[in-house]
Amino acid sequence: MKYKSNKGFTHGQADKIGVLVTNLGTPQAPTKQALRPYLKEFLSDPRVVEVPRIIWWFILNMVILNIRPKRSAEAYSTVWTDEGSPLLSITKAQSEAIAQRCKEKYGDDVIVDFAMRYGQPAISDTIDKMLENGVRKLVVLPLYPQYSASTTGSTFDAIANDFTKRRWLPELRFVNHYNDRSNFIEALANKVKAHWEKHGRADKLILSYHGIPKRYLMNGDPYHCECHKTSRLLAEKLGLSHDEYMTTFQSRFGREEWLKPYTDETLKGLPGKGVKSIQVMCPGFSADCLETIEEIGEENHEYFMEAGGERYEYIDALNSDKEHIDVLFDIVQENLHGWTVESDNSVRAGLAKALGSEV
Repeated sequence: MKYKSNKGFTHGQADKIGVLVTNLGTPQAPTKQALRPYLKEFLSDPRVVEVPRIIWWFILNMVILNIRPKRSAEAYSTVWTDEGSPLLSITKAQSEAIAQRCKEKYGDDVIVDFAMRYGQPAISDTIDKMLENGVRKLVVLPLYPQYSASTTGSTFDAIANDFTKRRWLPELRFVNHYNDRSNFIEALANKVKAHWEKHGRADKLILSYHGIPKRYLMNGDPYHCECHKTSRLLAEKLGLSHDEYMTTFQSRFGREEWLKPYTDETLKGLPGKGVKSIQVMCPGFSADCLETIEEIGEENHEYFMEAGGERYEYIDALNSDKEHIDVLFDIVQENLHGWTVESDNSVRAGLAKALGSEV
C-alpha cells in the first residue's frame, strides 16, 4: 500500500497545532441533483443506519434515493441563504471565531479550520490542508454536545479512516461530548432567559433533540441519557419544575421505534391537555439548520397551532453567540493543555539533507 505524504512538507517546516471543528454536513445546493450524492454518503454510513449492508443497499439505492432527494431539496430551498446552507455558514463563523481567540492567545502556533462529516468541505481535504501547513498535533472538536455513535462516533471513524492512509500521523486528541459542562448549560440558560425577557414565558418549555432508533439505546448508546442530563441541568439552572418542561425527540426515519416521546406527536397532543403556549429549544444542535429552522420552526409550529395551540416560539440555537464561542474555546484550551510546538526544525532539516533529502 502506498501511504499518503504531505505535498508541501519540508523537514525544516515549523510545527503547528491544529484544531479541527466538525459538524454533520450539507448538500452543495438545494437541488435534487445535489441532494442525491449527499444523502447517499450520509445514509450509506453504517454508523447512521445499522442494517445489514446488502438489505440496506437495495432499500437505499432502489427506493430512498429515487424519492427522498426531491423532497429534501424542496425543504432545503426554504432555508437556503445567500451564503448557502445555514449549517455551513454558521459552522464557518464558529470556526473563524475560535481561530481568532486562538490567534490572540497562541499567535501563529495554532491553526483552526472546519470540515463536514458528509459533503464539503470534507474531513480528509481539511486534514490535508492542515498537515501541509505543518500541523503535527491535532484536536478534533465535533460540534455535538451529546455523544452518539451515529454522530460523534461516525466522525471518529472518518478521522481514523483518513489516518490509515497517511505516512506521518499527527498526535490526536478527540472531544467526544460536552453535554454537561457548566458553561455550556449556563449559555443555554442565558439564551432562554434572554428570550423570556423579550417575549415572556410560555406554559411549557420543550427541549427537542434529534432522535435515534431505540435499538441503539438498548445496545448501549449513551445519547438518550446525555440528552436527559442536559435537560435536567438546564431546567435546574432555569428553576423549572418537572411540569414546566419536557424532553422530546425529533426527525425519526423509517418504521422502527425511535426514542420517545416524539416531538411532533407531543406538539399535536399538548393543546388538548390545556397547554396553549410553548417555547421550543434544541440543545443538541450547535447551529441552526434544516432540522431546527424548517422542521421545528415551521412544520411543528403548524402541528401545534392546528391542534389548538395559541402561541409557539422557537428559541434559536447558540450558533455564533459570544457565550457559545466562550464555551467552545474553553474546550479547545483544555485539550491544548501541555502541548508545545517546535518552530525551529533546522537540525532535523540538516540531518535529512545529509542523508540526501531534497526537502
